Amino acid sequence: MVMNKSSRHAIGMALALAAQPILAQESPTTMANEATSSTPAESGNDPFIWLEETRSVPALSWVRSENERVDQTLGTDPRFAALKAEALAILDSEDRIPFVSFTPFGLLNFWQDARNPKGLLRLTTLESYRTDNPQWETVLDIDQLARDEGREWVYHGMSCLPPDGRRCMVGLSDGGKDADELREFDMETRSFVEGGFLLPESQGDASWIDDDTLLVSRDFGEGTLTESLYPYTTRLWKRGTPIADAPELFRGEPTDVSAGANLLRDSSGTIQARTAYRGLSFHERAYYLQRGDEWVRLEMPEKSALFGIVDGHILFSTDVPWTTGGSTFPADSLVAADLEEWKADPNGAAKSLVWAPGERQTKQGAAITANSMFVNLLDNVRGQVLRFDYEDGAWVSRRVPLPENATVNVSASDDESDQILYSVTDFLTPTTLYYSDGSSVPEIIKTSPARFDAAGLEVEQFEATSSDGTQIPYFLVKPKGMVMDGTTATLLSGYGGFQVPRLPGYLGTTGKLWLERGGAYVLGNMRGGGEFGPEWHQTAIRENKQRTWDDFIAIAEDLVARGITSPEHLGIQGGSQGGLLVGTAFTQRPDLFNAAIVQIPLFDMLRYHEIGRGASWIGEYGDPRIAEQRGWIEPYSPYQKLAEETDFPTPFFITSTADDRTHPAHGRKAAARMSQMGQAYYYYEDMTGGHSGGVDNDQRAKLLALQNVYLLQQLMGGSGLHEEEQARP
Repeated sequence: MVMNKSSRHAIGMALALAAQPILAQESPTTMANEATSSTPAESGNDPFIWLEETRSVPALSWVRSENERVDQTLGTDPRFAALKAEALAILDSEDRIPFVSFTPFGLLNFWQDARNPKGLLRLTTLESYRTDNPQWETVLDIDQLARDEGREWVYHGMSCLPPDGRRCMVGLSDGGKDADELREFDMETRSFVEGGFLLPESQGDASWIDDDTLLVSRDFGEGTLTESLYPYTTRLWKRGTPIADAPELFRGEPTDVSAGANLLRDSSGTIQARTAYRGLSFHERAYYLQRGDEWVRLEMPEKSALFGIVDGHILFSTDVPWTTGGSTFPADSLVAADLEEWKADPNGAAKSLVWAPGERQTKQGAAITANSMFVNLLDNVRGQVLRFDYEDGAWVSRRVPLPENATVNVSASDDESDQILYSVTDFLTPTTLYYSDGSSVPEIIKTSPARFDAAGLEVEQFEATSSDGTQIPYFLVKPKGMVMDGTTATLLSGYGGFQVPRLPGYLGTTGKLWLERGGAYVLGNMRGGGEFGPEWHQTAIRENKQRTWDDFIAIAEDLVARGITSPEHLGIQGGSQGGLLVGTAFTQRPDLFNAAIVQIPLFDMLRYHEIGRGASWIGEYGDPRIAEQRGWIEPYSPYQKLAEETDFPTPFFITSTADDRTHPAHGRKAAARMSQMGQAYYYYEDMTGGHSGGVDNDQRAKLLALQNVYLLQQLMGGSGLHEEEQARP
């Protein structure tokens, strides 16, 4: 993405387990003539199609019945109350690090606790932030706003007009959906602007051009959304005029996944160019530069991106080798061109290499300050940060002195100065926050207290051999001196998709609720993720997606072979793409697991593109309406693999009614089919909260407690479903 100060702050938003999937592969419309089966025909053979109606009376009645059953089983376990209290104490703890972003008004933080379950947007100074008890000024009280308006508001961040940052657009989601309402907010008066800009609920965003003009990509009515239900038009909206009369600036195609125009700003906040993109697939984009009244398509690989402006240069990132101007730049590299030359002749401007990865290295995003660029780097799934400057006609990189063998990230950066914050953590070490003004060595400014007793634990990294011989790394967190006799209850987690890495991070609630009770934890780094760069991802998508599932199963088999655990004591957990991962694992190898937490999953892969925004992910999985591509998907689609004659482990499906990204129908239909077959299962649907779970800490703590009760019952023994409850009509 292009990084500039008008980008919406992500303060307070939970990191979704999935990448924000807003982009699809070949358009289903343009491929219609190649299709050999129509997905709507699948619905004729599906007795649970009615559960795809998100808020129909029958569907919600079914949901409430399932939720009540979970409350009466898992929720009545004697351990539930203690687990929830432990989780809530961590989530509401007053001594956790209040992460911030830099603004012209001070350090901005979004904070949720027992008194402010929906959250406070608040400000402090750097001087105060350095103390153990910062003094905060409330900017916006989301709880009060929700009470005043009778809405289930969830804060989605804000974007402000540089350089003074006074005028902002605040995102508010009703119930936690990805779609949100945007309202103009004045940071100086700490209030919404009466009669100011207001955009009703929609996907898409808005960027400030000046005090009275917005660049808006939203749902403008019929003919403005793609098949994936994302905007593909952008308008120029002037204050005081109806949005319906706003002139269209850029238009993609309805067969795109999404499309829109953006502003490319330098560190001073000055707009250097207007750019646009068309999302040809989740992983492929066509880029454009506005020159006069025309949009010039940029000669860039479709798997590349505009990265930002540093020291008078425009930077690009490419996921594939890029040959241009007689030079070839490796995949995953950073490439630069002189900004003014590029604006004058974008396709002819000379390009130069800024950085290329070494073996098992990959970049994980970057932050740009007034004078430098800081790149998060993974080296064999261990983090570091490199600082880049353009000096004497060449790019110079320096490693930032931060702890090694940890997960290191840029937490916040200031594009009006060189101030920067870094977070450092690992599985057993609470997060530490480092600060630098750009000239000094980073110093510790905040440290999170320990949330569980890690004294008797250790971390090891192993490799499993997948079915095609590829070595797949994984981390194991276990008790020191653990006897390798296969009796340790072990939770295996992973993701393996969309080039998103899963990295070591402080285990917090997992440590308290699971590790302290004697369990072990495993994090897999399967192909399809982003742990080792674009190729690690691209080698396990579409026709090769089964490789991700094979890698996960290989890790599970390796755990058993080493004596770490056994199928009786092995559970798996994943959300979103990770929910599909868990679904494929327990349906392909039901003998290998005794618990499966399937969170906000994709599950019916023969209809996924018809459910919610599923069509946007065709680039990752393929299109089941096309015979060849259906041949990739059908062998692993978990929903169709649920069969009466197979003895499956008892899964726990968890979804959200308000999830407008990964529709709850996937989990609903899976549970209903298992019920019909007489198979044991649990199903719980969070009726508020979106893709990232509950809207407040109390609900999040409940979900954590339910999951850990389930794991304790399945993997360590104890109360569970009575036989007569296992198959209910």
